Formats: sequence, structure tokens, C-alpha cells
Amino acid sequence: MSAERGTRARVARLILEHGPVTAASLGERLGLTPAAVRRHLDALLADGMIEPRTARPRGQRGRGRPAKLFAITDAGRSTFVHAYDDLAGSALRFLAERMGGEAVSEFARAQVSGLVDRLESVMREVPADQRIRVLAEALSAEGYAASATETGIGGEQLCQHHCPVAHVAAAFPQLCEAETEAFGQLLGTPVQRLATIANGDGVCTTHVSSHALAVRHARSHETTSKESGR
Repeated sequence: MSAERGTRARVARLILEHGPVTAASLGERLGLTPAAVRRHLDALLADGMIEPRTARPRGQRGRGRPAKLFAITDAGRSTFVHAYDDLAGSALRFLAERMGGEAVSEFARAQVSGLVDRLESVMREVPADQRIRVLAEALSAEGYAASATETGIGGEQLCQHHCPVAHVAAAFPQLCEAETEAFGQLLGTPVQRLATIANGDGVCTTHVSSHALAVRHARSHETTSKESGR
């Protein structure tokens, strides 16, 4: 029974980190038979930990059987939460009531300053095109299950499949805003938050502009400024 629960937890964790995902993909990653995967998925569905979704294969329009995917639910994600949401939420509400919203923003920036302090010197030694992967690894070490992928249209996406403070961030978006600012500071290039778990999205997604594009933009701005100053 212990081994069964352990495998089921691994299935849930993979869905959290890589979902929505198919049963076949889960089986390949874990080395499980289709029957074993189905058994664990049925149990997780019954417990409300995951939910089924459908998506048609790319390149097919109206043809073929829709692919069945599995995604983590809010209830499932909450089992991975390690922060003391109630206490943190109460503390921030107290701070906002006594000192205003700007005090919450200052607190949020102070919280992410530790990440910035730890990584700033590392980032200076890392090539610009590798910084996002270093950041993803650092975030994963802190429980955010982060990954970095190329977008295909220039730049990359930083995805956080788990947020330990999602419930608190839903009430205090300053936490997400401060984190986004920190990402831009560490990566040295413009970033834009596209989605957040706190806002009800499945994954926190941040678009990261390519460093080369950022350099060209900065040079263009500098040239324009000089010409306008003549």
C-alpha cells in the first residue's frame, strides 16, 4: 500500500509539473503499464486531485479522436502547498489595513530580494542565453516546479507549474508583481507575465524577451535620444 501511494503521488507530481498530459506520456515517464497508469488516474480523479481535458492533435482540424489529457485541480495543487496560507494572508491583510497597499508591495519586494541576492553574482558569470535556465533551476529548488522553453517566435517562456503561495497571491497580486520585477532584474531583459496560478490559470507563465533583442532595443533608444538632443 505504501508503494502504491508513493507511485500515485509521483503521478500527481508529474501532472502538476508537466500537465495537461496524456496517460501514455505518464506511463513512459514512470515506466508503468497502461493498466497501472489508468488505476492511478482513476483514483486521483475520484479524489478530485486531477481533471480530464480534451485537445485535438496539432495539424488536425475536426478529424481524429480528441486526445485525452489530465490536469491538476486546485484541490490537487493544494496538497503540494507548503506555505502557511492562512497566517500569511492574515498578516498581509493586517499590514494593508494599518499601513496601506504600498506597504504590502514593499514586503513583496523584500521577500523576493533573497532570490535576487543569491543569483545576481551567478547571473553575471552565466552567458545571457543560459540565465533563464539557471533561474528555472533555482525556482524549482524552492518548490515552484519551473521550466524554460523557447517560444518559436523569439524569446523564451518561464513556466512555474506550482506556486506555494498561490492562495495568498490571489488576494495580494503585489507578490506576483514583485516576482516579475525580480525576474527582469536577474535576466537583464524585458519580461511580461502572461498568466498566473493565482489568477486561476494552470501555470504561471512569463515571456522573456531575447537578450539580443533587448540589446538592439537599448541601442536604438540610445541613438534616438542622442539625435533628439542635438
